Amino acid sequence: MKFTLKTHSKKILADTITPVSVYLRLRDKFPNSLLLESSDYRANDNTFSYICCNPIASISVQNEQIKEVFPDGSMQQTNISADTDVVGIIEGFAQKFETQNNDRKFIQNGLFGYMSYDAVRYFEDIEIAKKEGSLQIPDIYYAVYQNIIAINHFNNEAYIFSHTYEGENNLDQIAQLLTVKSFSEYNFKLEGERKSVMTDAEYVELVKTCKKHCQRGDVFQIVPSKRFSQGFSGDEFNVYRSLRSVNPSPYLFYFDYGNFKIFGSSPEAQLIVQDGKAEIHPIAGTFKRTGNDEQDAALAKKLSEDAKENSEHVMLVDLARNDLSRNGSNVKVETYREVQFFSHVIHLVSKVTGTKHPETSTMRVVADTFPAGTLSGAPKHNAMKLLEKYEPINRDFYGGAIGFMDFNGNFNHAIIIRSFLSKNHQLHYQAGAGVVSDSVPEKELEEVYNKLGALSKALKLAEEI
Repeated sequence: MKFTLKTHSKKILADTITPVSVYLRLRDKFPNSLLLESSDYRANDNTFSYICCNPIASISVQNEQIKEVFPDGSMQQTNISADTDVVGIIEGFAQKFETQNNDRKFIQNGLFGYMSYDAVRYFEDIEIAKKEGSLQIPDIYYAVYQNIIAINHFNNEAYIFSHTYEGENNLDQIAQLLTVKSFSEYNFKLEGERKSVMTDAEYVELVKTCKKHCQRGDVFQIVPSKRFSQGFSGDEFNVYRSLRSVNPSPYLFYFDYGNFKIFGSSPEAQLIVQDGKAEIHPIAGTFKRTGNDEQDAALAKKLSEDAKENSEHVMLVDLARNDLSRNGSNVKVETYREVQFFSHVIHLVSKVTGTKHPETSTMRVVADTFPAGTLSGAPKHNAMKLLEKYEPINRDFYGGAIGFMDFNGNFNHAIIIRSFLSKNHQLHYQAGAGVVSDSVPEKELEEVYNKLGALSKALKLAEEI
């Protein structure tokens, strides 16, 4: 059965509103809303931010069961067995929707959501068991929303969309809410000490173990990670506001799912598919910034010449090429080892592209490139098996992917890094380091803390908002 959604839209001047203020105006009225922003305005397609509210359909994968909910209130559940085609079911869910055609160059509708790192077991022949301390969130969750507000930062316009299946459109109600001058704000406070499932010494030992596997040739590179948890009270949206301030990134997101939230400022795309062209942007190679422009420029030159960081980067560029070659042609490296500056770190970044085979679904490309090699290692399958063996808890959200895919096969997701998961008044956050045979374990531990620098700063700043 196809669900044809009628699209109603309204354009308004957006010179006095921001994505954050729009979200704050809507979230109390419409729970489980989400926000996607970008601070990367180099490309025209990144000049938009989106606020989505009023979910009207969803698909979730949790506890070995797929649950599909449709706009007419009907529901379908599938128990997952060894021969269940999870990728095909997600693709089929997306294809059940159609909207009126449009030629606008931004998102009007589609599936917004995430897939956790642990979802890889539905895509690859790899066992991932639920360990003690699992965060108990869906492995995969996507929703279709009635309302999408697209804000164009370039020309100060906003488009309000109302997608209806059978009901009335609510454009006037949404537009009215955007004119409200005040909105509720709440304080945020840290509670207790930050905790980790691993001591620093234990992480250093884990790096040493990973180094041995590299030296034996089991893997060329592997990315062990360390999770932290921090108690809090109040409104964690303040942490997001702080994070987008101290660590502006190409991907900024705040997804509210009621009993848990995922939010962050990710520098790295998991996968982009646009009009049949697929892109992966491997980030590997990290130095800590000093805050002094001249010193950072010297560090950037040193990073681009560092043998260890470059060998790590080359491996992950090759992995991206291999991943895209599985379902595509014309695979090439368009940008190679570009030095990019972020708030607390300097990274080496490349751009690998390919043309998707026309008969291959986007979800199949997603499955065959997931998770990012920069979060697992190379060869990817061997690295993931070792991570499953040695890391003491499930990765859950960390290293997964979050974003949107439209009903026509276009896809844009960030890797869930530099991000928080909030549940039961605990904030969980995590970082890893790429280990190769000549890694210095103490330096890899230092890299974990460097990557979390912006998050730690955001937590302190959030208490002052």
